[in-house]
Amino acid sequence: MIMLLPEEDLTCPVCCDIFSDPVLLPCSHSFCRHCLKCCWESGLRECPVCRKKVSKSNVPSNLALKNVCEAVLQVKRQNSLLDEKLNCSLHGERLKLFCLDDQRPICVVCGTSRLHKAHNCSPIDEAVRDCKEELFLCLESLQEKLDGLKKMQGTTADIVQYIKSQAVETQELIRSHFEQLRQILNDEESKRLAAVRREEEEKIAGMKDKVKELSAEVIAVADTILVIEEQLQEEDMTLLKNFKDTQDRSKSAVFGPNDMSGLLIDVTKHVSNLKYRVWEKMLDEIDYSPVTLDPNTAHPCLILSDDLTSFHYTKQSSGCPDNPERFHISAEVVSMTALGSGSHHWVVETGSNQDWLLGVASLSVPRNAETSARPENGFWTLCFREGEFRAMTSPPTILNVTGTPEQIKVQLDYNKGRLSFFDYADDTLIYAFTHTFTEPLLPYFYTQDSHPLRIMPEKVLITMLRQ
Repeated sequence: MIMLLPEEDLTCPVCCDIFSDPVLLPCSHSFCRHCLKCCWESGLRECPVCRKKVSKSNVPSNLALKNVCEAVLQVKRQNSLLDEKLNCSLHGERLKLFCLDDQRPICVVCGTSRLHKAHNCSPIDEAVRDCKEELFLCLESLQEKLDGLKKMQGTTADIVQYIKSQAVETQELIRSHFEQLRQILNDEESKRLAAVRREEEEKIAGMKDKVKELSAEVIAVADTILVIEEQLQEEDMTLLKNFKDTQDRSKSAVFGPNDMSGLLIDVTKHVSNLKYRVWEKMLDEIDYSPVTLDPNTAHPCLILSDDLTSFHYTKQSSGCPDNPERFHISAEVVSMTALGSGSHHWVVETGSNQDWLLGVASLSVPRNAETSARPENGFWTLCFREGEFRAMTSPPTILNVTGTPEQIKVQLDYNKGRLSFFDYADDTLIYAFTHTFTEPLLPYFYTQDSHPLRIMPEKVLITMLRQ
């Protein structure tokens, strides 16, 4: 309605501009308040148009006209801003092109200028459609991210509680392991203290026997001395008559040398290299696992042992958090240490388990999506299912294996690009993958059987280096 009014009907006859604070004279003519004031400075209060006298100096405002004028000015300001947005700030021309290189709208003059001449441009309409499509895709991506963040935000309380329970369980396991170590040390200490006590008793008993022997010898020697002294007091003839008997008695009183060696406790035997010998003996009672499972990667339906060397499947979910490292779709778990060079091996006891996969997986394999365990997806595995062995190639290779090995040896030579599987009982090769590995690998395990898979411990050999 405002736009239908001619602009000259809204123009002050004095300043020829749109009314500002218009006032209405009795003759029905309107003027800007400031313009009318300037006209009346001469002292004559009359209408500048029709010259009719005005009796009152306080002229009322024309509110209706004022509102219309303000509305028109507002529209003009908006149109001016719109023109500024639609026109080039350099050339004043309408923005009709979109520079794809600089990602900004330009006018035709800009498009032919040195600044944009070599750039790729498209019409504004096409650019708007393309940009909207890109923004819609960006919006969808951000919405997905927002949903994910909200989901994570909603589970933070559960994760905090799980972390607390993890900390308590881990501390209890540490205490349990150290208690076992302390028990081993206490038992070894008791054995060695008992050995010292036994040797003490044996040495003291030996010394008592030696004391008895010495006492008997002392008495015999003293008696012989007394007899000889008495013979020396006899007459010469009596001495000569008894000389042979006295001499024989003195000879019989001569004892062998008294050996006093070896009577003390052999301290060296008990304390020499004591810490080392205890540690060496502890190795016989402590297992070392070449591969340790990472519980933060285990599917919620896998139950891991306290020492993280065995696991089995259960249909009851453990209620662990949905963290990014965890396998969410399939009953899988990987070790905690990535292998990026060198030669490694580990032995897995499969026992009665009838559904398993063993091998290695790339560090970057997806863990929240269903992925086939194939080399092209970053998996190199041996499968046993329905009584049949398969190498998980593409497609899987059925293997002819004699019997059912209960222990599988997995051997990885990363640098040579070879992964081999053996029957541990007779070291028979079951299958070998060859591949040029380009990223670190993790020992990989899968099962949907309630019978456990167990990583076998290894013996530790000690080699002394002498310089």
